[in-house]
Amino acid sequence: MRTPELITDPAAWQARCRVDREAGVRIAVVPTMGYLHDGHLSLLREARRLADHARVSPRQEALALATIFVNPTQFGPNEDLSRYPRDLEGDLAKCAAAGIDRVLAPSDPAQIFAPGHETWVSVERSTQGLCGASRPGHFRGVATIVAKLLNLTLPHVAVFGEKDFQQLAVIRAMVRDLSFGVEIVGMPIVREADGLALSSRNAYLSPEERGRALALSRALFEARDAAARGDRDAERLRTRARERLAAAGVRADYVELVDPDTLAPVARAAPGSVLLVAAFVGTTRLIDNVRLP
Repeated sequence: MRTPELITDPAAWQARCRVDREAGVRIAVVPTMGYLHDGHLSLLREARRLADHARVSPRQEALALATIFVNPTQFGPNEDLSRYPRDLEGDLAKCAAAGIDRVLAPSDPAQIFAPGHETWVSVERSTQGLCGASRPGHFRGVATIVAKLLNLTLPHVAVFGEKDFQQLAVIRAMVRDLSFGVEIVGMPIVREADGLALSSRNAYLSPEERGRALALSRALFEARDAAARGDRDAERLRTRARERLAAAGVRADYVELVDPDTLAPVARAAPGSVLLVAAFVGTTRLIDNVRLP
């Protein structure tokens, strides 16, 4: 197991990636905010696999890269930027275990967003509703940092998790509409044995809160089972999920059933419809989702 090379200077990272790309090296990248868990590791391993399997000959080189940057522009003024968990040493060890070759981890946010920064990427339709309504400006920060990281890295493929379902839709729309020429791959949610979706913010939960947090996945699974039995009415499915959350003392931010491609709310569940939930367990906001059968 080889420790990945750590680069803290974005300009040096970009120069290395440009040379690699021009030399025909296959590049896959996983952008993260760090404090990596098994969900992130599934993305890192997939990036390693995609880079290796996309080679047109055994002699062609392939790189699996990761970025670690707690992006201040996607946090609201009263959100958890200052206390967002960080563990660079541990993250590098996990990257090594997943076969990552290089890691970009800027030591100062000003290396990414220098004073005077005034350019932003705004994705219109995909940011409407859901987390876009609850966190104004959040997806502008997400789209801008992902655009910048893709420009710095010049990858053939970038891997993201489906737990942040709306984020994935926003990134896909941006890459498509602005012709980035990068393949965006989404990976399934990774859960604890009891169903809790893995999240870096789970670290905020007390043992009692973690128990109540199981209401998110249980509400989703119960709605999925109801849909499988033939209940396709969106309002009933949403109501059932909200009741499960409330019974556990969890405050729902939203519960919504949407089309997987447009994210538009639907009145009846169709195959592939996605039920999404955001809720507060104590002061911690968690998100989760499930596709209906």
